[in-house]
Amino acid sequence: MENMRKMMIFFLLLAVISSPVFAGEWTASVVKNLDALVTSCVVIPCSYTHAKERLPHSRLRGIWYLVSGQQVIYHEDKTLIAESFRGRTTLLGNLGQDNCTLEMTEIKDHDNGPFCFRIELVPTGTETSKIDKFSFVHDCVSFNMITKPPKPILLELKTPIQGHPYTITCSAFSTCPTRLPKLTWSRGTAEEIHEAYREIHKGFWEVLSTLVFIPQEKDDHTDISCTAQFYGGMMSTEKLTIFVKRTVNYNHIIIPVVVGISIAGIFGGLCIFMMKKYKNRIAELQRQDGTLWNRLSRLSRR
Repeated sequence: MENMRKMMIFFLLLAVISSPVFAGEWTASVVKNLDALVTSCVVIPCSYTHAKERLPHSRLRGIWYLVSGQQVIYHEDKTLIAESFRGRTTLLGNLGQDNCTLEMTEIKDHDNGPFCFRIELVPTGTETSKIDKFSFVHDCVSFNMITKPPKPILLELKTPIQGHPYTITCSAFSTCPTRLPKLTWSRGTAEEIHEAYREIHKGFWEVLSTLVFIPQEKDDHTDISCTAQFYGGMMSTEKLTIFVKRTVNYNHIIIPVVVGISIAGIFGGLCIFMMKKYKNRIAELQRQDGTLWNRLSRLSRR
């Protein structure tokens, strides 16, 4: 009870410390809404600025807390963290670089927030002034709770043609870039699959897997599926039926024509050869007949 009373007093002072008088000296940039998949994780992008000179991380203390109930969800002193959040939150940002980004894992269906950030300057032997403690109560984040994993999106860039490279992409979205979903295909080798990721806008990330292969006739009317496995164990699958456009094959026409032309050419060549031979024989016989007739004529004159 004594600890609870101290915590209540601590958070009652936040309203005074967060007064607009210091608005010109302390500012924060926090995404207002993020999707949160139950059992998975969320990374809250956060940055802040203040009028004082930049201090090292060791001189700064970052605190995240749940507005409802005033529960501390992150503190460097883990004993001050509410039991339901203990071991589930990690400060990813470097406070010395004005980065207060927080990771939360094992999301529960009631972790909807809102969550706010508080910065403190660590005392160095003398008490700090009120301006050295500030809670950004107007820059908090709330979660849109998602209980079922979203299905990946499959997209074919063009119609598959038999014997030609075919590309299909699978994408999944996440708000946890430290533990992005893993995409797996129902087919394809390591050489045929390429992966990439990018931040679409602050706090929202896309994982993209590209499959490139050469479809054959047997692939026509077959299904290709892509499965997204999210941190925490949830999975979702989407499939796409491909219709392979066959390449026109003229061999059944070309081969008979070529064979026919070849046979005709051979037959024609033989005919020409035989005709020439026949003509030469006739000419030879005619010459022989002429010679015989001349001999008979000479004999008759005698």
